Formats: sequence, structure tokens, C-alpha cells
Amino acid sequence: MQIPSVDHYRLLNAQVPLSVLKDPVPGATPNPDNLVLLDLEIRAGVITQIQPANSPAPEGIPSVDLKRGQVWPCFLDIHTHLDKGHVWTRTRNPDGTFASAAQAAQEDWAKMDQIYAGDPEQFREDVYRRFNFGLRCSYAHGSQAVRTHISCTSPQTIANLDVFAQLKQEWAGKLEIQAVTLLPLEFFLTPEGEKLADKVADVGGILGGVTAMGPDLDRQLDRVFALAKERGLDLDFHTDETDDPGAITLRHVAAAALRSKFPNPVVCGHCCSLAVQPPEVASKTLEMVQEAGIAVVSLPMCNLYLQDRNPSRTPRWRGVTLLHELKALGVPVMVASDNCRDPFYGFGDHDGLEVFREATRILHLDTPYGDWPQAITATPARIMGLADRGQIGVGLTADLVLFKGRGFDELLSRPQHDRVVLRQGQAIDTTPPDYSELDDLMAKVGAVVV
Repeated sequence: MQIPSVDHYRLLNAQVPLSVLKDPVPGATPNPDNLVLLDLEIRAGVITQIQPANSPAPEGIPSVDLKRGQVWPCFLDIHTHLDKGHVWTRTRNPDGTFASAAQAAQEDWAKMDQIYAGDPEQFREDVYRRFNFGLRCSYAHGSQAVRTHISCTSPQTIANLDVFAQLKQEWAGKLEIQAVTLLPLEFFLTPEGEKLADKVADVGGILGGVTAMGPDLDRQLDRVFALAKERGLDLDFHTDETDDPGAITLRHVAAAALRSKFPNPVVCGHCCSLAVQPPEVASKTLEMVQEAGIAVVSLPMCNLYLQDRNPSRTPRWRGVTLLHELKALGVPVMVASDNCRDPFYGFGDHDGLEVFREATRILHLDTPYGDWPQAITATPARIMGLADRGQIGVGLTADLVLFKGRGFDELLSRPQHDRVVLRQGQAIDTTPPDYSELDDLMAKVGAVVV
């Protein structure tokens, strides 16, 4: 697909998921995959007209026949971990379990503390380069917005928020970047927790953390909700990333949101334990989540990798949450990348299409596909406060991803490495950064023993 280097052209015979269209297109009829065949006109980086394919149009405008290839809006990846990504070759997970992942991640931060002792700028450079590497992957694959959870468990890692602030400025106009604090919620009961909330407000971030069952959970949640409410911040939690049916922190988050009458978006990620609870227990939580207006994001690749991991036997379950049941109640549901090439997930490349492809297989988002494409486009856009992103419509910026794959059977059977990504109507370089760029960081820190 050769996109003309002009500011006015047409894309012909494009199949677009009906659910990502901002407005209905009169005369366009969806096929069994809920795709509609359209012609799109782009001028000065904006979509100016959408018609059913083969509609009459003025002559003389350059055009590209997509031959029924699919066109999607750019992706929005609402749950990532960019500050600790791309360290696998220096800090591996020895057995693939969650406990080993958590330990290895702490060891990586400890090794960085040791090797960069007395030189916080080198520590910062390590985080910056890996963080930026992930953003470059996201951008090349077709994302237009990314939310990342930032480790904030020590003075060194709290400085990661400064790296975020710098990269947010550097990527302005290309990638919208959001950051969420990641730490145990008990931290917010301390004076340092209030100072962290102030810093998050200063850098335009989001408050969040890891919930854990315990006698102080409700007090911790009430405090973090109060801190966020006072500062006008959104909230985003890691909840119940476990196969323990007794883990019901998601229900506690919903109750806290209702108690506080919290006005801003609340997102809960993982929620894995719902899938192993008795139906009556899970149903009660689902109803409270719906009442509280909480959005849920599933991380299918990482949780498939980690959950029910036992090196001596075959896994028995998929690790994902009750996404279909949540969606049926009207709860906003999403899928996202989560970790990439770190102890929590040894794979991944920040590719929204890979996320959707694997989510479709793991969560059975197919037959019918319905409006599931919204889970990586329009729904996270709305929850992230980016209402005009993740959609295709007249008057919207032509931030699009063009695939040769026609039906979903073609789109999701191959990596679509030859996709074309348009930003403001112009094709960008879709070459992801080379892994070798990080070799010196892997060798330097990987040699440290803690």
C-alpha cells in the first residue's frame, strides 16, 4: 500500500469495524463480521468524507484501493509497565511464577541501585532509554495513547515520574502518555503518601496501587480515594491478580467508590480471581462494579503466562477475568499489553493488534466479533479522557492503521507486519527499534549480583 505524499486523497474499498465508526454511514451494510465496506476521503490530515464503497466521487483526487483490507483507528493501550520493561536478558524469571516475577523485578531495581550508586542520572538514563524504547514500539505498531504504571516504592523509583514527565513532553503530538503510581496502598496512609499524591498532581498523573486483602484495606482505599478526590485525579488499581477465590479486593474498591461518591474514572486491572469464585460470590462483585461505574481491563497475555503456573504440571485455567459477564452488565471493558519482556512476561512488543488477536483467542471474543474492537480503541479512549480518539469519523484526525487482512480470519492469522500507520493522514515509519540498542544496559546491570 503506497499512500500518496499529498494532503488530499481517498482510501477506497476499506473494511472498517462498524463499532469504531463515530456515526452511522447511510447505505453501508455490515457483513457477518460486523465490518462495513467504505471509501474515506482525507484532506489536510482530517477525514472529510465517508461513503459506502463505490459511491460517486469527484475525479482527479489521488486514491488507494485497499482491496477490502481493514482500516482501524489507532490503538490505545491503557495498561502497561514501561519503566520496568525490556530487562529480560539481564533479569529473568527463573520459573515463570508470579512470586518469582515480583522477586526478580525487585532484584532488577536493586541491581540498578547498586550499579548506579551515587549517580542518579545514570539510573534515570537506564529507565529513560527502556521507557522510550517501549514508546517507540507502541508508536511504530499504531498506538496513539499509552497508560503506564510507574513503580514508586523507593526514592529512586519515584524519580521515574520525572522520566515520565520528560517523555510526555517529548512525545507530545505523537503519543499521549499517562502515568499511574504503582505501590502498596498502605503507603498512602503515611505523610510520604500525601507528598506523592501532590507530585502526581504536579506531573498530571493518576493515583493507583496494588490492592491486597487485609484488615486495613478499606482504610487504605478511603485514604487514596480522598487524596485523589481532593486533587481531581483519576484512579487505577491492580486488583486480585491471583487464583485465590478469597481475593475480593475489587468488591472493596467498588464499595469505596460508592462511599466516597467519587466523580472521576476508576479503572481496575486484572481481576483474575473472579474466574475461580463461586457464581454467587462473583455476581455480587460484578453488580457492585456496575453500580460504582468502574471500568475493567483484562491483561490476557501476561495473565495467561503467569496464572496457574506450576513448573511440574500443565496449567488448568487461562488467568483472565469475567470480561463477557462484565460487558453484559454495561461495565466498560478493555484489553491491554501489560508487561513486555520483563520478569512478569517474557514476550510482547506493545502491539495493539497482537493484544486484540491474543485476547480474541484467549477470551473468545469472536463468533460474533460484535463491538469487541472497541476494547482496544474507543473504550480506553473514553476512559482515558480522549473522547475523539479510537474512532473513525468525519471531522476526526486521520490517525489510522491499514491492514491487508480482510476478514478477521485473515487479520488475526498473521502478524500484519506490512501494516501502514497513518498519523494525521501521513504514513509513518513502522520499523520498531532494534533490541541491540539496549545491549549496553543489559550487560552493565546484568553482571551485578544482589
